[in-house]
Amino acid sequence: MRNFALLLFLSAIPAFAGEYALLASGARLRSDRHEFVEGKVRLYTGGGYIELSADQVTGFEADGPPTTAKRANPAPAATRLAAPAELADTAADKYGLPRQLVRSVMRAESAGNAGAVSPKGAIGLMQLMPSTAHLLGADPRDPEQNMDAGVRYLRDLLILYDGKLWHALAAYNAGPGAVEKYHGNIPPYEETLRYIRRIDHDYRGTSK
Repeated sequence: MRNFALLLFLSAIPAFAGEYALLASGARLRSDRHEFVEGKVRLYTGGGYIELSADQVTGFEADGPPTTAKRANPAPAATRLAAPAELADTAADKYGLPRQLVRSVMRAESAGNAGAVSPKGAIGLMQLMPSTAHLLGADPRDPEQNMDAGVRYLRDLLILYDGKLWHALAAYNAGPGAVEKYHGNIPPYEETLRYIRRIDHDYRGTSK
């Protein structure tokens, strides 16, 4: 089991205005803005927010100025459908996760199929349940929104479990309630254990 607390933000991040929250763990978490609410710090990003206790945040650092460079002759957005890997990489960069980790989760969840629907009703690339997608403010049938929300949720779980990848994956698969039920340990569900091992093996293999 490997700790990713210091790896969450090593991937390339798009250049646009915002800030970084400096965490007590030594990591930096990018957000659009923040506010203090009843002893908590809310970090707003991607249309939603995550909430941390004030002692987890040691300060803030301004992001660089927004870039104004434009690509020559960009393809019209309405005529181009982004490939699954491109959607995964874009969301990974946005939320500071390793691209190969996000791709591995996507492969395990839906094999990159935006139209996949599980027997339990999970939808799309990273298999969001409609209720989860609603809480994340996303349309699960829109590939871009689905991927963005799924990666944001994975990022939030990694923060919740202090960068412990297997715990975050267990919560993504079985729900945070299952981890809580087993007192913060990985639930001993065979389906969940197979899921974790599959992603870990795929991620370690593609990261070499």
